[in-house]
Amino acid sequence: MSQRAENPLPSLDVAEKVRDFYDRYPYPRPIESLEKYRGLWQNQQRRRADYHLHWPGRSYREEDYSILIAGCGTSQAAKHALRWPAARVTGIDISATSLQCTEDLKRKYNLTNLQVHKLPIDRLNDLDKTFDQIVCTGVLHHLVDPDAGLAALRKALKPDGVMHLMVYAPYGRSGIYMLQEFCRRVGIHATDEGIRDLIAALRALPPGHPLENMLRQAPDFRQGAALADALLHPQDRAYSVPQFFDFIRKAQLTFGRWVRQAPYSPHCGAMAQIPQAPRMAQLPLEEQYASAELYRGTMVRHSAIVYRDDRSSACHLISFAGDAWLRYVPIRNAETICIQERLPPGAAAVLINQNHTYTDLFMTISATEMRLFDAIDGNRTSSDILNSTLPTSEERLLQNTGRTFFERLWWHDQIVFDASGMQGGPVSPPLKDKV
Repeated sequence: MSQRAENPLPSLDVAEKVRDFYDRYPYPRPIESLEKYRGLWQNQQRRRADYHLHWPGRSYREEDYSILIAGCGTSQAAKHALRWPAARVTGIDISATSLQCTEDLKRKYNLTNLQVHKLPIDRLNDLDKTFDQIVCTGVLHHLVDPDAGLAALRKALKPDGVMHLMVYAPYGRSGIYMLQEFCRRVGIHATDEGIRDLIAALRALPPGHPLENMLRQAPDFRQGAALADALLHPQDRAYSVPQFFDFIRKAQLTFGRWVRQAPYSPHCGAMAQIPQAPRMAQLPLEEQYASAELYRGTMVRHSAIVYRDDRSSACHLISFAGDAWLRYVPIRNAETICIQERLPPGAAAVLINQNHTYTDLFMTISATEMRLFDAIDGNRTSSDILNSTLPTSEERLLQNTGRTFFERLWWHDQIVFDASGMQGGPVSPPLKDKV
């Protein structure tokens, strides 16, 4: 499967084409209001969950905190500045149109903590700054040299910093790459007329085409700019799970977790029910994730949290291998809903993370587990919750029950953990270790 066509023009011409593309078709679609977004993120518990998703082992803070949005588009940097008003937010982009949209939002919402610069990622060094957090989503796969871009981001990341990356995945985008090639062959270009003709062609797309489901499920595709970004972009590539791990390793970065990890786990959803699930669970984690991508077949992106490979132990990851989890503080995911109607036999409730796009990723819980879930308040440790909710003289039985339940919640993206109270607790095992 071809992920992109070879471009006969020099690299500089390709970069200029990308810049011109986004000047003419800024993406995401420019917005004028951030009121709904501001309403969501005024909830401190939501901000805490987001913080500890990225930094499980670091004490929560909102001040003395720097964020870079690399390839900020029309609103992403403004949203982060609104979300973290005490943080210093920097946005960079190559599109003057996108930056103007961001500046408009900055003025409208008085975002004095936001600075924006017209700058490509490979010239980040011009800023002469390093950052606690770098967000780069939907950008690296459009660069002429993604490896150089990621290397520049790594250089700008503080030693104990965190990076949120999103890149395209190949298998779920097979229909997109077929239509990209179709557009190249028949001469459909990123012009207003070309987009109108493309929309007409897509309306007549034959039933069963690999792009059909995506067109039906993605309302964003009704926008001309979104359609152009997907099908008429001058530079585009994708990374399978193994390619993604090679990509970050080459840049001297190490994997933390998937932003939404349940789709990649043999312990969650439909994959937990197949005969091969026990064998998958015995594979090294990286191979589990690669197998899950192949089995699901429709992943269109990989969104991950990564760190520098020389990070300190303060950035330790979550582990259930020993007893450290007892000192973790579970925090509910703000997108989780608890369903208590029309339940499977024996279930007290079903937990659903509304951010999951796969409908098989729900978690059924018993009456005992429901009591534990109700006791999660974002302040008490796992141990405190267990001892106050399930009193028993058999400590080991109590711990085994809790370990299984909290680990399931974590893998299903129902909770994150604040592990900052570990006081020198053990670092998670390396990626090669098994779950």
